[in-house]
Order: sequence, then structure tokens, then C-alpha cells
Amino acid sequence: MNDIINLVNNSEKEIKDELEKINDIVFLNSKKVLDAFQKENVSEYHFNSTTGYGYNDIGRTVIESVYSDIFKSEDALVRGQFISGTHALSVSLFGILRPNDIMLSISGTPYDTLHEVIGIRKNPSSLKSFNVKYEQIDLVNDDFDYDKIINRVRKNDLKMVYVQRSKGYSTRKSISILKLEKVIKKIREVNKSVIIMIDNCYCEFVDTKEPIEVGADICVGSLIKNLGGCIAPNGAYVVGRKDLIELIAERLTAPGEGKEVGPSLNMNKPLLQGLALAPSVVGSALKTAILTSYVLEKLGYDVEPKYNEKRVDIVQNIIFNNPEDLIKYVGGIQMGSLIDSNVKAEPSDMPGYDDKVIMASGAFTQGSSIELSCDGPIRPPYIAYQQGALSYEYGKLGLIKAISILKGE
Repeated sequence: MNDIINLVNNSEKEIKDELEKINDIVFLNSKKVLDAFQKENVSEYHFNSTTGYGYNDIGRTVIESVYSDIFKSEDALVRGQFISGTHALSVSLFGILRPNDIMLSISGTPYDTLHEVIGIRKNPSSLKSFNVKYEQIDLVNDDFDYDKIINRVRKNDLKMVYVQRSKGYSTRKSISILKLEKVIKKIREVNKSVIIMIDNCYCEFVDTKEPIEVGADICVGSLIKNLGGCIAPNGAYVVGRKDLIELIAERLTAPGEGKEVGPSLNMNKPLLQGLALAPSVVGSALKTAILTSYVLEKLGYDVEPKYNEKRVDIVQNIIFNNPEDLIKYVGGIQMGSLIDSNVKAEPSDMPGYDDKVIMASGAFTQGSSIELSCDGPIRPPYIAYQQGALSYEYGKLGLIKAISILKGE
């Protein structure tokens, strides 16, 4: 174990400059949050809660105003009634799309849990069952296939262009805000009416701009990822055009009720508190990912992204090329966690996934991937997808434990 501790400590010194770059991003995003809180005059009385229908919940209203300020959007829907990022994406798709509409994914196949939502995998409740059509254009060399995209959107029969920024369970690179800005600009040159929707999960506060600022119409993410700051107990957000937010809100609640209902159930304070901490927590996750990338590459494993590449999300891929090392490493992350460190992580079937998946998430909030977590499907090339860290120090300690289990020490 001492050899591993020395390896990690020495590695940390060797990449000091890369780690320190994250501090500037944390500062700028902290200022963005502080400015929004102060603009909206967030006060202690906004922590109060509602039950039942949730009429006149001023805390809920101020939270959504703060999110609109941060994302530079016309409106926002931030609710604990969203169970997950997948739920928020599903509600958004069903809220916007109608029978015979066409949805085009330009970032390849979406994340596994959306397959049954869209109808890629058969489900009688899918968009496909309502005759919503799905098309996709794959990425080429980790970039958009601009020619195919422009030729397709020029036809003006599409309702939605969909982009998933984070890689999901794939080997591609995640999509930077610069690439997103470029493709949106090209789309708008030939089609000004198509709705551009972004799955922003894992990407918030990793850079200093968000998708609405570069022309997206709607942007969705989970609060048990980046913006929950390890405090939010559940929930998700949707930001964007006011008319689209209204449609999505009416899908979440009911037509004619929309955003006017939905009790906060004592969640206003943790949502605000988590958002206040989010820039710093995301910074800890990024530093943990950079250190992990550097150390695991030193140990001979393929990693993506490399330690010195510009980050797009908080996810770090480690390609093990065999199931045994994947299972050991993920199990080590579980053993290095604050919660349930005594639990053995094993591959198992999970709802929404075709393959068995191994997951480590010793977290205060179940499924919280902004806390140190690691998971991966049991399929070649046997990739561990690591993300999060309650603090950089806990992330570093979790890494040390995972390597010790991987190496049998």
C-alpha cells in the first residue's frame, strides 16, 4: 500500500499545473452562481416548503429564476418530481414531440436508458409507439458529420435535433461546448426552426459556458450529478425557451397546470445549497479524474481523456480490456467510499441496460454520480466509467484504494 500511496503522491506533484488550471474554472462558475443568487435576492424565507399542490411556492420560483440566470435561458423547470436525468429527458421528449414528428440524434446512439424511451428497443410506452420517428447520424472521428447533418436538416421536415454531450457507455469522446457551438451555427444557417435539444448530464460547470449560450433551445440535466453539489437528494432541471418549458411542465404535471403546481417538500434549501457548492464539487471531481487518468496510464492502462486534455465532463474512462480488472477496480472504488464500504460490487442485471453492469456508488444519495462512483457494462473493451468526488481528498483516497485492490495489495 505504501508504494501505491507514494505513486499517487508523486503523480500529483508531477501534474500540479494541470490540477491548478481547474481553480480558474471553479472561480468563474462560483461567480456565476453568486451573481444569480444576489440578482434574485435569495433569502432564508425561500427555504420554506410547500406540500399538496404546491401553489405559490416562492422558493421553487426563485430556484427556477436562479437557474435561468446561470444558463442564460428564458425559463427553467427545476423539480424534485424528476426522478433522474433519464426521467427529465423522457418528459422533455414526450412534452415536445408529437405523432409523425421526426427526432434526429446527431451524436450517435443515445445512452442505454433512453433506448426504450425512444423505441430503439421495443417498449409499448416508447415514442415510437406514438409514431414519433427516430433517425441518427453517427459521429466521425469524434466530431460531428457536418455534411450529413446539413444535408438532412436542410429538408425542413425535422422537429428536433438531439445531442448527447457526454459519452455514455461508449468509447467516443464527449462533445465540447466549442464543437456544440460550431454545429448549432451550421444548422441555423440552413434551418432556423428545428428545435435543438441537449443532454447536458455530467457537463455542467466543467467549462464556463453552457449550451443555451451557444444557441441550443432546450438543455436537460440531473441534480444527483453536477449541479446538485452532493446535497440535492434527487431531481433534475430543464432550461431553455419559455414555450418549450411550458410544454415540458405540462407533461410533468398536467395540461393547464404546468409549472404552477408541484410541492417542494422541504427540498428548496438542499437544492439551493447544492447549487451553491456545485462549482467547487465539480472542481474536485475534475481534479480526481485528472489524477486518475495520469496514474492509471502510468500503470499501463489506456485512458480517455488523457490527464492533460481539456475536459468536457466529469467522466474518466479506464479501458481494462478484460472483465477481471474492471470488476476489481470498480470493487475497489466501492471499498474506498464513505458509505457502504463493506459492500462487494458485483455485475448484475439492471433496468434499462442490455448487459450486466457493475456499479460502485458508496454515496449519501443513492445513484449520486457526483459523489465518487464508478461503473461499467460487462462487455468488451471492459471500460470503467469513473466520475465524481465529494472532495478531491476523498477522490484521491478512493483512487488509492481502487489501485490497491486492482494490484492485489
